[in-house]
Amino acid sequence: MLTELALEDVVRLRKSHPCGSTDWTVVRLGADIGLECKGCGRRVLLSRRELARRLKCVIPPESETSE
Repeated sequence: MLTELALEDVVRLRKSHPCGSTDWTVVRLGADIGLECKGCGRRVLLSRRELARRLKCVIPPESETSE
C-alpha cells in the first residue's frame, strides 16, 4: 500500500499537473493527504488509496553534508 509519509516530504506523481510539475509537498496527514504543487502552489486533498494509486516515488530529502 502506501509507504509511511511525513509532513514536508516531496512525492512524485505519475501524471503531471496542468502547470507542468510532477512534484508535490505533503502538507496534511490524516484520512486524506494534503498535497501542495511545487510548481504553482495549488493545494489538493487525496484519499490515501487514491494517493497510493497515483504515487510514482517519494523523493528523498537532500543530504546535508556541509558539516
